[in-house]
Amino acid sequence: MEDKNVRIDKWLWAARFFKTRSLATDAIDRGRVRIDGEPVKPARNVKVNDKLLIDNGSDRWEVIVAALSDTRGPAPVARTLYFETDESIAKRENDKTARRLFPEPSLDIKGRPTKRDRRAISRITDE
Repeated sequence: MEDKNVRIDKWLWAARFFKTRSLATDAIDRGRVRIDGEPVKPARNVKVNDKLLIDNGSDRWEVIVAALSDTRGPAPVARTLYFETDESIAKRENDKTARRLFPEPSLDIKGRPTKRDRRAISRITDE
């Protein structure tokens, strides 16, 4: 399996960083996936020991490719395709803690304010 040529979009999908190949391709096109710090194209082949920087919107990973696969399998098998760096694990844990302790204030807003909400806002701002 080591001598296979595997495209980066297929590998990201097989390693379960993205739910679909098209999401992986879009992330690569937007520059959210880098190999050794360089932006890549979706057709680029991945090699063992490549260092990938992956940002899927909610999390960021820094991983080293351990094995190649172009088929999506169960999560435990997908986890064997890469090794996550220690710095990446620590950063993701810190980010998770920060999101839990300091939630985004805009998450409570559910669209336009109602008449009752507008009155409450005007009471606060008029005082």
